[in-house]
Amino acid sequence: MKYSTDGTQYHIGLKSGDVGEIVILPGDPKRCEKIAAYFDEPKLIADKREFVTYTGSLNGKKISVTSTGIGGPSASIALEELVKVGAKKFIRVGTCGGMQTDVKSGDLVIATGAIRMEGTSKEYAPIEFPAVADYDIITALKNSAEKLNLSHHIGVVQCKDAFYGQHNPELMPVSYELENKWQAWLKMGCLASEMESAALFIAGSFLKVKVGSIFLVVANQEREKQGLDNPVVHDTDSAIKTAIEAAKALL
Repeated sequence: MKYSTDGTQYHIGLKSGDVGEIVILPGDPKRCEKIAAYFDEPKLIADKREFVTYTGSLNGKKISVTSTGIGGPSASIALEELVKVGAKKFIRVGTCGGMQTDVKSGDLVIATGAIRMEGTSKEYAPIEFPAVADYDIITALKNSAEKLNLSHHIGVVQCKDAFYGQHNPELMPVSYELENKWQAWLKMGCLASEMESAALFIAGSFLKVKVGSIFLVVANQEREKQGLDNPVVHDTDSAIKTAIEAAKALL
């Protein structure tokens, strides 16, 4: 279905030529300006709903940042429409909650894959199909984190739709499922919990584009349960810098 005569995408408000081949994807629209500050000559291109887009350049190549809002549904909408206007590589930059006790506040997590405990990806692929990140983007993020000498972890993350289902599972009518599965994820070595990567990885597989994710660990509820040091960290600059260095390599 077409919603415009000039190719402008219905939700993100962008058309062909508005974005670069690489797009950085934060959730928070307010984080876009902070990320765009690392670009050369960034310009605000669109601001519609939860989708804010800036485009500039890095090393002479066009690059963009578009916010996706919270969760898989809006993230997949952004990805679908960005691909339609020419984007081919995506780096999600977000926040997460650590799960393994060595994943500490302020660390970075680079996702190799995501547990599909959310709904969006199920409308793309059967649950048996794995949600995996693109190898080239994983490698670029890993190399960048090492170059910047930042504490980081690489592995599987868990994705869910209900933020408070994670933080107050005992209050939910389906507590039996939430709590039991959380213990399973811990035993399997899942590093962290967040909300968008499963949908992005699955949609990216379908659309034949490259997608990867990096997160700042805000805190770790498992460390809190065990009485371990667990400050709350909100500064995403380390994750952003790592994504920018990775984007330079990918360009």
